[in-house]
Amino acid sequence: MAAKFTCIRVITAAILLILLPATTFSDLSSDRAALLALRSALGGRSALWNVSEPNICLWAGVTCSSNHSTVIELHLPAVGLSGSVPPNTVSNLTNLQTLSMRFNSLSGPLPSDLSRLSDLRNLYLQHNFFSGPIPGSLSSLANLVRLNLADNNFSGPIPTSFENLTRLATLYLEKNNLSGPIPDLNLPGLVQFNVSNNQLTGPIPKGIAEKNPKSAFEGNPLCGQPLNDLCDNGVGHSTKKKGKSLSGGAIAGIVIGCVVGLLLIVLILLFLCRKRREKGGVRSKVEGGTKQSDVEMAREKPGEGVEKDGVGGGFAAMSAKMKEKEKGEGNIAGGKSLVFFGKVGRGFDLEDLLKASAEVLGKGTFGTAYKAALETGITVAVKRLRDVSVSEKEFREKIEVIGKMNHVNLVPLLAYYYSRDEKLLVYDYLPMGSLSALLHGNKGAGRTPLNWETRAAIALGAARGITFLHSQGPSISHGNIKSSNILLTTTYEARVSDFGLAQLVSPNPTPNRVAGYRAPEVTDPRKISQKADVYSFGVLLLELLTGKAPTHSLMNEEGVDLPRWVQSVVREEWTAEVFDLELLRYQSVEEDMVQLLQLAVDCTAQYPDKRPSMVEVSSRIEEIHRSSLQDPAADIIDETEEKQA
Repeated sequence: MAAKFTCIRVITAAILLILLPATTFSDLSSDRAALLALRSALGGRSALWNVSEPNICLWAGVTCSSNHSTVIELHLPAVGLSGSVPPNTVSNLTNLQTLSMRFNSLSGPLPSDLSRLSDLRNLYLQHNFFSGPIPGSLSSLANLVRLNLADNNFSGPIPTSFENLTRLATLYLEKNNLSGPIPDLNLPGLVQFNVSNNQLTGPIPKGIAEKNPKSAFEGNPLCGQPLNDLCDNGVGHSTKKKGKSLSGGAIAGIVIGCVVGLLLIVLILLFLCRKRREKGGVRSKVEGGTKQSDVEMAREKPGEGVEKDGVGGGFAAMSAKMKEKEKGEGNIAGGKSLVFFGKVGRGFDLEDLLKASAEVLGKGTFGTAYKAALETGITVAVKRLRDVSVSEKEFREKIEVIGKMNHVNLVPLLAYYYSRDEKLLVYDYLPMGSLSALLHGNKGAGRTPLNWETRAAIALGAARGITFLHSQGPSISHGNIKSSNILLTTTYEARVSDFGLAQLVSPNPTPNRVAGYRAPEVTDPRKISQKADVYSFGVLLLELLTGKAPTHSLMNEEGVDLPRWVQSVVREEWTAEVFDLELLRYQSVEEDMVQLLQLAVDCTAQYPDKRPSMVEVSSRIEEIHRSSLQDPAADIIDETEEKQA
């Protein structure tokens, strides 16, 4: 009898082994049919799927389960999809967990049969042209965590049945044509909510109002908190206090009073200007009329206030000030001058520099940077240091170390000047500016997108420059790594600037834009370890990948830094959502982007000993960059199609 049962078990196991591959094949066949049906119904780059490839898990944007038995994610963001999504296409991907078709041109109603996707956790359909009501059947998606239908043409009410979505954490419905009241959704896990710019009416439910800012409701005729419009007896009519209207005589009196007051202010200003000119004339006569006033260097905004021919302040004003002080010290002939490094040709001296046209490039942590165009045709960048806290001897020793550092990915220090009142550093001038300006400066229609290959190359160049700094000794660090200190050549090669200056200045209160890069263990800006540099570089990588500034990464909420935001996104399994929209065109290198993202997360680990060294960081970026260059064909196709469009 025992032998009989053993035989039956063996036969049963054999049958299961035979049937299991067939079941797996059947699942993938069904998913393949669904994807092909979707491809034939929609225009866009889904048509570029290589249908001759039998393994759909290798198709762009398609992610399968670990055993390759079924499709669990479909990512088709910003790929030019158009048309209506027909029923029995996406809904036939029955094991789908993430669906992203955002930033396309999809139209028509949302298929109600999406409710069949019982495992769906993330649904991203924002920035399309979907219309009609939001299907109430979506409320049957019990596992749904994130729902984003913003920037569409949906109309009608918000389904009250959304209260059944007990796991929902994100509900974005802004910029649609939704009407009616906001349902009182009792969803404790709902932490991201936005219904702004619709046609919703009535009072804002108290439970939702308490958790969300005013911006989540603006652009609707709503009432109640957090908006300023009060509700009338709770029925949705807003009431505003009306002040008494002014009579015509009162208005005329106010106008006359304003005119008289303005005339008095003008007369006072003219009187003060006249007195000041008279005082200046007396001083000129006493001093022989040749001395320039002791004014500070110009404080124009970056890119403004070019001073021609050394007239009108800037270097010329400082020149007069420095000459006068050196005259009193008997240093005018053999006094202090520029100290050059290495084999730099002395094509100019301090006098030439101070006579140059000066343009303010920007104000940073350590001082103001200027573009100086010398009369000889040479253009250099000059940094005027502030709050230098070390002695002259220590300053010269540390600057000598900085000046001797020579690497292709560092901005070379050409020369410096030191006096009691002025400390100047002279660098090569790079006309392309900084990575920060390139990422965050021009957001208009004329902006040149920063593609993946360029970003990867910038990351590699910056990593190599910092790795070289760290190789000079365990106590050598940069101390102020941020995107505004990564300068670019005309071919977008990265050059690291401002290295070593953190040890020369007083530890002033840190601006928010610097704090976003600073490692959590750093308390003294002058004492930054190499592992703290790694943290800052990790934030820089996140900035490159997300396109977001370090301290303004999530809805401009204060206190939410970039590493925390990225980690929260990755933790919720919607990794693709962190990338800059300009990078989503390059689907062929999505795996490389994810690898660089993981490296950035490793670099921004909370504890220093958990972070890699810069040598390891450079090596990993080099591998990723090399992988990206092996198959650039997809990116070329993307760019060609974009130009044709």
